[in-house]
Amino acid sequence: MAWDEWEQLKAQAAAGQEPTHMRLNQLEPGPGGGRVTDPAKYGDLKVSQGDLAKIGDHAFTLYNHLWDKGRSAVSSSQKAAGDLTTQGFALGAALDHVSTRWDEQLGSLRDACAHISNHMSVTKKLHAGDDHYIRRQMSSIDVLDAGFDERVGEPGKKNPVYGAPSEKKEK
Repeated sequence: MAWDEWEQLKAQAAAGQEPTHMRLNQLEPGPGGGRVTDPAKYGDLKVSQGDLAKIGDHAFTLYNHLWDKGRSAVSSSQKAAGDLTTQGFALGAALDHVSTRWDEQLGSLRDACAHISNHMSVTKKLHAGDDHYIRRQMSSIDVLDAGFDERVGEPGKKNPVYGAPSEKKEK
């Protein structure tokens, strides 16, 4: 919205020419807009170990780039701030403050990247262990379930899931 348009709207509102109303910055519901699609159409959320590894690798790469390239101006800015302060310019203290804040914020960003990278590594290992555990549990449930299924054999016969009956040794 341009400044002239804003002034015109303020003048119209003050004169009571236009009723007060609200406009939202969104697409009006209609063909293609505002519809909610059924999530079942798209299937389950799936994340592969490769996806997690890529996210972790990108976070680690960003971490390294921030250290290499993000700190390049800090030393020269601090030197310039010292020179300006020595010469009696108030700008020196301001530049020093900006440089210090930049370094602090860069450190926070690097910490966040390291946290993401480490979290993806841990998540990958943790979920791989969970997948194996669930697979083992499900296979044992299948065996147990088959043991209770009476439809496996004719009535009165042994369920083949338990294997062939062993002969008892007589003493």
